[in-house]
Amino acid sequence: MKALLLTALLVSQLSAAPTEGKHYDLTARASEIDPRAKAHPEIGFLLEKGGKPQDVEHASVDTRVPSQGKLVIWLMGYDKELFNHLDSYGMNSIQVCYAREWFDKLYSGPPPKDDLFLSNIRLEAATGEDASEAVDIPKPDSIMERSYQFVKWLDQKNPEGNWKQFLTRDGKGLQWDKVILSGISHGSTTAARMAKAVKVDRVVMFSGPRDQYEVWQKLPSATPESSFFGFSNVLDDGWISDHYPRSWQLMGLQQFGPVVNVDKTPAPYGHTRRLISDADVGGNHGRAHSSAMPGGAAVKDASGKFIHEDVWRYLFTSPIGETGKPVPADPKTRMEQRK
Repeated sequence: MKALLLTALLVSQLSAAPTEGKHYDLTARASEIDPRAKAHPEIGFLLEKGGKPQDVEHASVDTRVPSQGKLVIWLMGYDKELFNHLDSYGMNSIQVCYAREWFDKLYSGPPPKDDLFLSNIRLEAATGEDASEAVDIPKPDSIMERSYQFVKWLDQKNPEGNWKQFLTRDGKGLQWDKVILSGISHGSTTAARMAKAVKVDRVVMFSGPRDQYEVWQKLPSATPESSFFGFSNVLDDGWISDHYPRSWQLMGLQQFGPVVNVDKTPAPYGHTRRLISDADVGGNHGRAHSSAMPGGAAVKDASGKFIHEDVWRYLFTSPIGETGKPVPADPKTRMEQRK
C-alpha cells in the first residue's frame, strides 16, 4: 500500500513539474510558405538577387521565459541581437519581408505636392489594398498577409512556440490586438503608418517616423495614440532636422509627457512616449541612427554592457495605461518642411 502511495506521489510530482522549455530560431522563404508571393522588380521587391534568396523571413521565441502573449512584427532587416532581447521579454517575434525598396526608386527629395504620396504607398505595402497609383502591391505581398501566412506556418512547424495564440479562432487571420509593430527608419515609419489604419497593441519606433513632407501622422488613428513609443539619438540627422519630433507632435504624443533624455532620467522616464539619447557615438551620424536599437551600433559602457537595456524593455513592455502628464507642443520644432 505504501509503495502504491509513493508511486502515485511521484507521478503527481512529475506531472506538475514545469517543462524545461527551449529557444527556437526559425527561418523560411515567403515564396515557399505562400506560392502566391511574387517579385515586383519595378520597385526592387525581389524573391532572388544574384542567385540568393531575398525573401527569407525569421522567427524566434524562448519558451523558457514566461509568455507575454504578444507578437512582435519587425519591419526591417533581421537583427539577432534585437530578437534575443525580445525573446528575453517573453515575446514571440517575426521579421517579414515587405516592400521597402521602392523608396529609392520613387523618392528623390520632396515628393509631389501630395501630402499623402508616401503615405499611400506605405499603406498599400502594409495592407495590400489599392491605396496608391505609384505601386501595385497585391495582398499576398503585403505585410499583413505575409505575417499571417508566416504565423500560420509557424503554428504547424513549431507548435511548442504557441504561435496559435495569435491566430483568430477560425484560423483565417491574425489577432492584431496582440501585435506589436516595430521597426527602425523606413520600418518605423511604415509601422506607424500601418498602425494608423490597423489597430494593434503597440508601436515601437526606432529612429522615426520620418516622411517629413507629409501629414498622415495627424490622421485619425485606429491604434490609440498612447500606444506609440519613439526613441532616437539626438545626433541622428532625422532628429537634427526635426523630422522625428515633427512626426511625434503631429501624432499627439505630447499628450503623454515631454521629450525625455534617457541618459539623464531613469526608467520609467515619467511614462512618456518620446525618448531621446545623447550617448556618445563618436560624432557618427550614421551610427547615431542605428544606435537606438539593440545591435552593433548600440552604445556600451566600460564593462561592455549596453547602456539602454532599460529603455528597450520599457519600449516593449511598459503598461500602456500609464502615461506622463500632457505638455504643450514645442514651438521650436519646424513643422513646415517644404520651405
